[in-house]
Amino acid sequence: MTRIIEFSGPVLTSAAQEHPGLWSVDGILTFRRPAAAPDLVLDGWVIPGLVDAHCHIGLGPGGDVPEHLAEEQAITDRDAGTLLVRDAGAVHDTRWLQQRADMPRIIRSGRHIARTRRYLRGFAVEVEPENLVEAVRKQALAGDGWVKLVGDWIDRGAGDLAPSFPAAVLKDAVQAAHDEGARVTAHCFAEQTLDDMLDAGIDCIEHGTGLLPRHLPRFVEQGVPIVPTLINIATFPEIAAQAEAKFPRYAAHMRGLWERRSERILEAFEAGVSIYAGTDAGSVIRHGRIADEIQALHAAGLPARAALDAGAWAARAWLGAEAIVEGAGADVLVCAEDPRARLGTLDGPRHIVLRGELIH
Repeated sequence: MTRIIEFSGPVLTSAAQEHPGLWSVDGILTFRRPAAAPDLVLDGWVIPGLVDAHCHIGLGPGGDVPEHLAEEQAITDRDAGTLLVRDAGAVHDTRWLQQRADMPRIIRSGRHIARTRRYLRGFAVEVEPENLVEAVRKQALAGDGWVKLVGDWIDRGAGDLAPSFPAAVLKDAVQAAHDEGARVTAHCFAEQTLDDMLDAGIDCIEHGTGLLPRHLPRFVEQGVPIVPTLINIATFPEIAAQAEAKFPRYAAHMRGLWERRSERILEAFEAGVSIYAGTDAGSVIRHGRIADEIQALHAAGLPARAALDAGAWAARAWLGAEAIVEGAGADVLVCAEDPRARLGTLDGPRHIVLRGELIH
């Protein structure tokens, strides 16, 4: 039996465009009024389901999590309006969640790839440089078109952040992923790491706290976006305080990166670098905080519409997912107010529709 939902409020087909009239017919969006009467009418401002472009469903503080916790994480994100997740590395294999019609859509990256003993214990496939290319090929085949590298971490011998892998090896690794049809993203805190990653032909940068003016033309020319994860970067002072006694140089570096976080992202945006919203939920950051990240981008200086776009239409286009277009899957939020004018309305969407079913 056909199930029809009518959306009676303004429909935002982009951050700048509205369209009158939208229906979901058996989970498919259409702008053409069906002949039959709707089973349900939902009123409010309609936007695409939000995108968390840096999320770790299936990852906990110690690494892997049992199925019931992975499920809870996915439900928490879904109920906060995140209907599309780009996984940025997880130990738990979440392909079983991808088969669930009541769960957010997930684009998987396989496991993190890190230098041996240079990342959080239990999180990553840890390799030495000579084995990086092979590890990248394996994770490229294990994921859904993305590979996640840990580009830098504290080098305890040096007492500060340092690149994880030699620049020449990175080039070969990125090319190996491209040969397998995958894109590569990288965790990058420090300044020098960004130079190495851009030289290697990286496809995306996570965090990007070491961004300097010299990097901006290359980001624009190479079309490399940044997922800043600002609500995670907010934890840098705490990390620095914990490391102060043993690694004072590292602690000072982390504080400096934190102090410049907002101005660097605003400079990147104004230079034309694409910015996308991601929470880094899964270890320190709790799930369900995509609205906080979008609002953090706005607080950093992005216009409200641009901040919303970073977690909605633009993010979906970047990941190859449809937003609100004829024939798309019915993954939408219904907000009480125009979210372009008041981002706070994202804190509690009036309705959440996933695959044409009313979730909340």
